[in-house]
Amino acid sequence: MKICQIGGSGFVSGTLARIAMSAGHKVWAVTRGERPMPDGVRTITADRNERDAFAEAMAEVDERFDLVVDCIGYHEDDAKQDIAVFGDRCDHFVSISTDFVFDPAKRIFPTPATHEHFETALPYGRQKRLCERRFMDSDMSWTVVRPCHIYGPGLAAGCLPMHSRDVDLIDKMRRGETRRMVGGGHFLQQPILAADLARTILSCHGNPRARGKIYMTAGPDIIESHYYYRIIADILGVNVAFEEVPVHTYIAEHPEHVPFLCHRIYDLTPLRDDGVHVPDTPIAEGLRQHVESLIS
Repeated sequence: MKICQIGGSGFVSGTLARIAMSAGHKVWAVTRGERPMPDGVRTITADRNERDAFAEAMAEVDERFDLVVDCIGYHEDDAKQDIAVFGDRCDHFVSISTDFVFDPAKRIFPTPATHEHFETALPYGRQKRLCERRFMDSDMSWTVVRPCHIYGPGLAAGCLPMHSRDVDLIDKMRRGETRRMVGGGHFLQQPILAADLARTILSCHGNPRARGKIYMTAGPDIIESHYYYRIIADILGVNVAFEEVPVHTYIAEHPEHVPFLCHRIYDLTPLRDDGVHVPDTPIAEGLRQHVESLIS
């Protein structure tokens, strides 16, 4: 395939580019050019926030793409831009959304993609939902994927507030520092390995059942969040201790973190039923890859 990514030097976008090229696809990436790109990616230098310049840069690329993936669409205007620029020059479009589109206080378990209680207060989830609505109202051939916690080589490890994406996590755990866990780390989640997310995205192309669909994209294992750290401790060969931080105390100080502090579990049956790649890397194996990459 000929694939165009909006974003290419980040964690998810870089993983997607490498997975796509390893499968024999040609990859273009729209990027500001401020960070190195994966080897082999064809670079289109543009800042998506400079709307006219972005459109002009894409107009100079004499290609029609089989698949376009927006890895960095955070605002409704980004979705408008995607539709205007790529509506008639790609066969299929995939937007990476988030499970934070849901109101954390009104979830059901597992939460289906068809759940209708959405975030209306916090800007990240609210804007992502506005992006989704733009695609739903368009004539494009589109698919939306909603990942939960994404992990894997190329990013700092750590989940839940207080230890999320902690660049010093491995050293801290080797020193035996106590993990302070909101709610004792008992919130359920399904972390997804970035490479699995990439394979799910790529499998949407050429699948008519994936057109016009929104999929919850999560890993195969449902775990309590403290278990994430127990797995890392086992990989490192160290012990881990936990201290519980009361949920109400933490939320009073950090209301912006409420979307993290709920159960985030999903049924992957819709992916399977539609013949889309179902994430299948066990959390223990995925974290082993992640930890080994951080150590090396």
